[in-house]
Amino acid sequence: MFEGLKVLLVEDDPTVREGSEQALQLAGLDVQAFHSAELAYKVLAPDFPGIVVSDVRLPGMSGLELLAAVKALDANLPVILVTGHGDITMAVQAMRTGAYDFIEKPYSSEQLVDVILRALETRRLTLEVHSLRRQLEDGGGIESRLLGNSLAMRDIRRLILDVANEPADVLIYGDTGTGKEMVARCLHDFSHRRKHNFVAVNCGAIPENIFESEVFGHETGAFTGAAKRQVGKIEHADHGTFFLDEIESLPLSLQVKLLRVLQERYIERLGSNIATPVDVRVVAAAKLDLEELSQQQKFRSDLYYRLNLIVLHLPPLRERREDIPMLFEHFVLAAAARYNRAPPIVSSAQMHNLMAHNWPGNVRELRNIAERFVLGIAGGNGLLAAGQGVTLSLAEQVNGFERALIEQELRNYAGNVSEVSNVLGLPKQTLYHKMQKYNLVAEEFR
Repeated sequence: MFEGLKVLLVEDDPTVREGSEQALQLAGLDVQAFHSAELAYKVLAPDFPGIVVSDVRLPGMSGLELLAAVKALDANLPVILVTGHGDITMAVQAMRTGAYDFIEKPYSSEQLVDVILRALETRRLTLEVHSLRRQLEDGGGIESRLLGNSLAMRDIRRLILDVANEPADVLIYGDTGTGKEMVARCLHDFSHRRKHNFVAVNCGAIPENIFESEVFGHETGAFTGAAKRQVGKIEHADHGTFFLDEIESLPLSLQVKLLRVLQERYIERLGSNIATPVDVRVVAAAKLDLEELSQQQKFRSDLYYRLNLIVLHLPPLRERREDIPMLFEHFVLAAAARYNRAPPIVSSAQMHNLMAHNWPGNVRELRNIAERFVLGIAGGNGLLAAGQGVTLSLAEQVNGFERALIEQELRNYAGNVSEVSNVLGLPKQTLYHKMQKYNLVAEEFR
């Protein structure tokens, strides 16, 4: 249940100590018992993977002194105090100074285990937040940057590592919020270019009349208001990575100038006739099919073929629902670390709602909901509202996920059962049976 977490039990009465130790072992907990606080304290360290349960009245260092020492060592380490009948006032005061909880003697095994389980859950979440904060500070591996155990995400991570050091430009396709810039950053960070600049430009956010100046740079006096030379974003990305987001929104007149940079690998600042060489890896991202746009003469075909060397397709979140629990927990822990709050626990009913949602905003939407959940303002979207839904059994949750997956593939393939059967790896007869079970009719998706 709490693998890797330990309970340090401090009790000088051997009968009480052995009985409590046995009760915790029967509950499946890893317990280490001590007859003195001094011995228990020697085991402790910051981020100790466990909690402390201590009697208040002990020979030598008392339970209250142990509490103070523990809080000085690690303020977030839960300490549960065990008190006698006359020590309630003292125990309440101790809780005000940092004790997690207290138990009054005599206590039942169930009462002891219940309090300890709650403390262990609190400790588990705290350690996960600390671990995540260190990962965020240290960068971490690609698995901590691009989360997900789905086949699609494993393939994307593998492909990124395979091509990160290749000089070829990369084209990333994906809906809004799927993480295209994160993929671009991973291509940069896991390449030999990582010590140089990663420069991102949203092609749809820069007005056309200043795009050239921003991207290619300009010389002093190149136009009215050009009071000094400006190094453009491509030049700033020299020896690094230049990321063009929403490249489909780039006007045709600017596409030809970008194409020249990609072909020749040099730029000319506005107002200058001097060609400045640049060693830059270009990563472009698009929501729309550039080949289809080029056929409609809305995107230059020569630029499309120049970019279409290494292509990554990011799946929408609804097509990798199995990653939602991991992603949501990650975003909740990240938000808790950022806002210095205790991470709330998501119920099975709430997770069912998350799994069943269609996620038009993809991973970005999920992150937003996780942050609202941590801040206690999740009710607006309805998915995580207090009391929303009912607690569902594992079978009900699995059925809900299975239905959503089949429904999505029927929509993707316009009700073509043969195609859906191949994609899901299900025999047609089995697929028809499941469609009947979930009241799904192929004709409704055509």
